[in-house]
Amino acid sequence: MRKLFLRFNILLIVLSFFVACSSDKTAQITSPDGKITVTFNLLDDKPFYAVQKNGKDIVSASKLGFKLSAEDSLCSGFQVVDVAIDSLNETWQQPWGEEIEVRNHYNELKISLQEKAGKQRLLNIVFRAFDEGIGFCYEFPEQKNLKEFEIADELTEFAMVADDSVWTIPAYKGEYYELIWKKRPVSTQDTVTTPVTIETAGGGYILLHEAKLVDYAKMNLYPVSGTTLKADLTPWSTGVKVYAKPPFVTPWRTIILADNLNQLVNARVMLNLNEPSKIEDTSWIRPSKYIGIWWGMHMKKYTWAQGPKHGATTKNMKEYIDFAAANQIPGVLVEGWNYGWDGDWVANGDKFSFTKPYPDFDIGAIVKYAAEKGVEIIGHNETGGSTINYENQLDSAFSFLQAHGIHSVKTGYVNALLDKKERHSSQYGVRHYLKVIETAAKYQMMIDNHEPVMPTGLHRTYPNLMTQEGVRGQEYDAWSQDGGNPPEHTCVVPFTRGLAGPVDFTFGTFNFTNPVHPQTRVQTTIAKQLALYVVIYSPLQMASDLPKNYMNNPAFEFINLVPVDWQKTIVPDGKIGDYVVTARKDKYSGNWFVGAITDENQRNLTLKLDFLTAGKKYRAKIFKDASDAHWKTNPYPVVIEESEVDATSVIDLYLAPGGGTAIILKEL
Repeated sequence: MRKLFLRFNILLIVLSFFVACSSDKTAQITSPDGKITVTFNLLDDKPFYAVQKNGKDIVSASKLGFKLSAEDSLCSGFQVVDVAIDSLNETWQQPWGEEIEVRNHYNELKISLQEKAGKQRLLNIVFRAFDEGIGFCYEFPEQKNLKEFEIADELTEFAMVADDSVWTIPAYKGEYYELIWKKRPVSTQDTVTTPVTIETAGGGYILLHEAKLVDYAKMNLYPVSGTTLKADLTPWSTGVKVYAKPPFVTPWRTIILADNLNQLVNARVMLNLNEPSKIEDTSWIRPSKYIGIWWGMHMKKYTWAQGPKHGATTKNMKEYIDFAAANQIPGVLVEGWNYGWDGDWVANGDKFSFTKPYPDFDIGAIVKYAAEKGVEIIGHNETGGSTINYENQLDSAFSFLQAHGIHSVKTGYVNALLDKKERHSSQYGVRHYLKVIETAAKYQMMIDNHEPVMPTGLHRTYPNLMTQEGVRGQEYDAWSQDGGNPPEHTCVVPFTRGLAGPVDFTFGTFNFTNPVHPQTRVQTTIAKQLALYVVIYSPLQMASDLPKNYMNNPAFEFINLVPVDWQKTIVPDGKIGDYVVTARKDKYSGNWFVGAITDENQRNLTLKLDFLTAGKKYRAKIFKDASDAHWKTNPYPVVIEESEVDATSVIDLYLAPGGGTAIILKEL
């Protein structure tokens, strides 16, 4: 009855709007709370949309449609042939995530268009209005006069009404989205990749991104006039943007409208626009923390290839397994275990074998030893960007790992172009990544995807897609010629790349001495390294440093205890690029964990604990910067304090320059 009642109300709204306009060229839909309005118009027989919130224009009349070739467009000469209304109000549960339950509540408007002359082709545009924002996509129905076709350009625009500040990274400069996010006005942008995070003059936030990218090119944006941003699809090497055949549906274009950072972080429009899980039994999908020889490789202690410093040896792996078992770390990642690393593996990725270990890596003995210790091995498949070679071995690679009791694998694509010609974010790359995820699901394999396409919520449909890189992560603190990630970087990531999906940032460094590149280092304090486990979300979190750097350090207790799966998430305070305070409730207990981080400036903040359950007492264990701590000159000192608190308590936070605070709030 609830759904029928909603449909009836929406139908009345749309019908009354038609009557008021005396036109069959305009339609409108509102969000369930009535605050957000999406208006569709045919102006001179061309489709446009606009968005308002609380009666104020957010996106003014913006173009819709496609250019199929130099001589053929699907963007004008239309008439409306049907208008369909729908709604949904449901709650679904995630097998893992930043909260357990997700509300999926929207009103839908589907406009069916047909060309009035010529081939009289059909095009549907579907709008969904949520309380948090909107999504829209295009549908190409099966039809007589449109068979296989190409998309030369998507004409979608976002005509922003103000020249607000935007956090972005360039789309075609740099690789794998591994860049520093910069803030500039909308009108001065280069071609940038989404997500695009806009800080409005009124104090709110707008996020432009996409959802359900499965067989299409990644959407980028660039300014075409003033504050209007236009879609730019990553092309194939042929210049074509998308190859398609009806019935065909594009990804959703999403616009999140948030009054504050907490709303921005907790918006679930992107997830809700993806299909429900295609994996019925998700019991084998388990978030966890892990360690590995990865940081030692960047410090030149180990090598990926065979030789005197080969890292992936039976001896080394057993030592890492021992440390993991002694410190309640469930997983150990192994890299450089298989043939293909010798020589120029980036240029010759097609030489990789994903079933042939190096002679000094006894995979059977290692997995057995790990199992006896209660530890799981995480495999690694670096492809060097050779997707053809990987796809030819995909079933055998996952079957090999599965046969050895391995259910997680980190995939990598270190090459500027896939198969030496296609961009990662092209339709070619998108298709490959989806094939890997789908095949992995067949073998009950969890994926940590590095050098990916930007996430768009596909982990709802395939929850074995645990986490992805797609960020300038901690490895840049090992070798980047600019000295490493600046202190403000991690104060930006949660509200930009982090909004696209889980981030495998690989923090956890405790020793900031870099013997290989002395001018490059982790630009934080140890306390900030702890806080990042709460601030930047991933269901797989790495403690990335060498085990010896954790031993006998009391601060490591926080890494031992911090969960990776959550019941609830809030952002009590923050300013993009300056500081962030994040609180998360453990999925399996009443305990809360708090992370607070700052940029290069020290800060004094006040944290109200009113998110705690009223009437309950908690033991607060606080890991904070010492008064003389500084990311550059004195990053190591951590002060640990304990006190009893409740929902009425307030904690004063001191964050050293480049520092942070991590808090465990244990329910008593």
